[in-house]
Amino acid sequence: MLITPAYAQAAAGGDTNSMLMSLLPFVMIFVIMYFLILRPQQRKAKEHTNLVKNIRRGDTVVTNGGLVGKVTKVVDDEQIEMEVSDGVRIRQMRQMIAGVRSKGEPASEASGS
Repeated sequence: MLITPAYAQAAAGGDTNSMLMSLLPFVMIFVIMYFLILRPQQRKAKEHTNLVKNIRRGDTVVTNGGLVGKVTKVVDDEQIEMEVSDGVRIRQMRQMIAGVRSKGEPASEASGS
């Protein structure tokens, strides 16, 4: 029933190892979160930046609000002018462009009558 001095000395030596083992799950969770969430999000933001940077006159664009229009003029690095209907032109911030459908790419519509 009594603890011998040999057991007490052995327990003190393994303290740093148990501390490392208790921190290991937190480190593993951070690594998993980086590869599953942060890295793909950074890659998507980089692709969007390149997409917005390469907009040119004549491209068909879709805005975050759902407007579809044809780019008539690139005003500057932050704005474009687009035509949403015959004779209706609006200015749009480049960062608010959700997607670009180039000149030759057809619009995908559901086939139905």
